[in-house]
Amino acid sequence: MTTTAPPAIKAKQRPGDRWFSGTALFAGSMILVTLAAVTIFLVIQSLPGLTATSEDASVLTTNFWDYVWPLAFGTVWASFLALLMAVPLSVGVALFISHYAPRRLAQGLGYVVDLLAAVPSVVFGLWGILVLAPAVQPIYSWFVENASWFPLFAGPVSSTGRTIFTAAMVLAVMVVPIITAICREIFLQTPVLHEEAALALGATRWEMVRMAVFPFGRSGIVSASMLGLGRALGETMAVALVLSATGVVTFRLFTPENPSTIPANIALTFPEAYGTNINVLIATGLILFILTFAVNALARYFVNRRKEFSGAN
Repeated sequence: MTTTAPPAIKAKQRPGDRWFSGTALFAGSMILVTLAAVTIFLVIQSLPGLTATSEDASVLTTNFWDYVWPLAFGTVWASFLALLMAVPLSVGVALFISHYAPRRLAQGLGYVVDLLAAVPSVVFGLWGILVLAPAVQPIYSWFVENASWFPLFAGPVSSTGRTIFTAAMVLAVMVVPIITAICREIFLQTPVLHEEAALALGATRWEMVRMAVFPFGRSGIVSASMLGLGRALGETMAVALVLSATGVVTFRLFTPENPSTIPANIALTFPEAYGTNINVLIATGLILFILTFAVNALARYFVNRRKEFSGAN
């Protein structure tokens, strides 16, 4: 004798439930629609610029790819240097706030970090050009005089301090609050039982952090770093103010000849652009869009791949 399962009882949807679910679906769909609209606009407007030559646009010397390559290199190089400085500092500050600082001090530092994230980029740019660049120029001179055998420190040295490394330091200061805030929240979500178990087994505070906190927050650190990298890749005004760009491709950090970045180049060139020049600049924006999308996709892949080892599940 076989028994049949009773029919499932469907929950009755109230008008408020249907309205809320429809609103949420519309809001989620608008993200995809906006992304598609931006992509279509960039592709259509970029087509004339991608095939343009020096005869079509005055900003080009040969063709579009020779024009955009130094800009793409400068964008990635400045952002990489900024991330190299910002991530260790951000993780250390977040760790101090979440596990070492007294409660009152931790709350105050948390507020300061959140406020730093709201400072306009033009303020950081003015600070970089008026305060930071003159202060670090003697240090650059010392490195060029005493360590020029190292390729990154080769001369000649910039007399103003407005180099790619100065721009990277400004970018690092700008992305530190973002990375710190996210890492702080991730570290605070570490299961207390994991921390107490490590301490009960005789681990020191640092060993507890290394064995319990870092494995749990590894994917969060990667996500925070990629968000900071996205901010650095798209930063415009601070780099445009600080960087003395000449459009070259070089790894040297302290010379007066520096590669520019795509956002800064668009901001400085667009007001006087006309005709096909506008399409060329939009095409460089398309390259930046693809680059940023690829970085975020890579970060998402890494986070998903490491999630099962993070201890967060």
